[in-house]
Amino acid sequence: MKLALKSKKVLTVNGLREGLILIENGIIAEVVDYDQKVDCIVTDHDELVIMPGLTDTHVHINEPGRTEWEGFETATKSAAAGGITTLVDMPLNSSPVTTTPGNFRKKFEAAKNKLYVDCGFYGGVIPGNQNELEGLMNSGVLGFKAFMIHSGIDDFPDVNEEDIRKAIKEILRVSQQKGSAQIPLLVHAEIDCGCERKDNYSELSFDSFLSSRPEEWENKAIELLIKLSREFDFHIHIVHLSSSESIPLIRAAKKEGLKITVETCPHYLFFSSEEISDLSDNDTRFKCTPPIRNNDSREKLWSAVRDGLIDLIVSDHSPCSPELKVMAEGNFEKAWGGISSLQLGLPAVWTEARKRGFDVSDISRLMSRNTSSFIGLGKTKGRIEKGFAADLVVFDPDKKFTVDENKLFHRHKVTPYSGRELYGVVNTTYLRGEKIYDHGEIVSGPKGKIIVNK
Repeated sequence: MKLALKSKKVLTVNGLREGLILIENGIIAEVVDYDQKVDCIVTDHDELVIMPGLTDTHVHINEPGRTEWEGFETATKSAAAGGITTLVDMPLNSSPVTTTPGNFRKKFEAAKNKLYVDCGFYGGVIPGNQNELEGLMNSGVLGFKAFMIHSGIDDFPDVNEEDIRKAIKEILRVSQQKGSAQIPLLVHAEIDCGCERKDNYSELSFDSFLSSRPEEWENKAIELLIKLSREFDFHIHIVHLSSSESIPLIRAAKKEGLKITVETCPHYLFFSSEEISDLSDNDTRFKCTPPIRNNDSREKLWSAVRDGLIDLIVSDHSPCSPELKVMAEGNFEKAWGGISSLQLGLPAVWTEARKRGFDVSDISRLMSRNTSSFIGLGKTKGRIEKGFAADLVVFDPDKKFTVDENKLFHRHKVTPYSGRELYGVVNTTYLRGEKIYDHGEIVSGPKGKIIVNK
């Protein structure tokens, strides 16, 4: 049960170093000098970077009930190919939605023997289900998710301020009763404040769609969430930030010491609305909510990443069948709002990050260490250190590739990254020291485990 990996570029918390990672029973036993002799098989990855496996805490897998959109097998294979060794599934796109303990058990059962990487789950907060939250917490959810605007799924309605208050009180009550750590409430932060449509508004135009979801909607929602975090001393997490106008609010909240954390996604850091309009103003592959905004907003998001105001970068992988994207018609009002990117998140982010002076350790912190800590796994995942899981990725940061849909493990291959040239190739992924992905192929069975909050 002993093996070792070595490289001249092992990414530790102190940066890149030459090193040999000794692994026993799926755990890192020690990180020693590159040339140290050990009594086991050693795989030498030479100049390639060995980094901790990524943890993606925002993924829509959709099983059970909508497995034709995506499922545990295809999603977790895609994750492995993208260097992700742990992910967390959102509660709304499965059928039934994960808003009761009974529905959670159905999802739990559906995931068995299908996971190629580790997977945990969130519970859902919807109007009137506060009495279900204790059961969901006892079942082991890693957090709760709520929408402040229509989720796209009628079975998962949006909440108002009073609904959020009830949920926070119940989560706090149960946490105190159990003597357990507080789990976060993740919120889709948009409030429909109304929006006057321009005379030239068109359902077939990305620019029109963008104008229909203004930054004000995010700003108002984030203002309310900050107020509630302050009032209850409660951890609220803002998902998929796209509004750069909200950054001063977040900066002030963090300076105040509030329990506010924030994520953004590869598509908000990679694309800009100007580029989308220039390419094809009716390409519904780019539809997501909140929408991809302009270049100025993108650069301000990158600045917030640099300043530490944005804590996590996660995929918000939200796939659907090609028919639901209505690409032939190009109608943004009809198209499903979501971007498929699970396998491509690391290279997409790295392609843009390297232009702006970030290094691999910065990206690992945002996509591995911080994300692992966010779901309570900061002492077992996300670092190459003694005692941590040997979830590892062999990454070539200087190699370019062109996104070929046929090489994606997603159930459906429709993605706005198709045909893009990206930097950063995932050569090999290890889960607890076992090779699960290697040079374009899944090379193990479903060895992933279900993660529950204990």
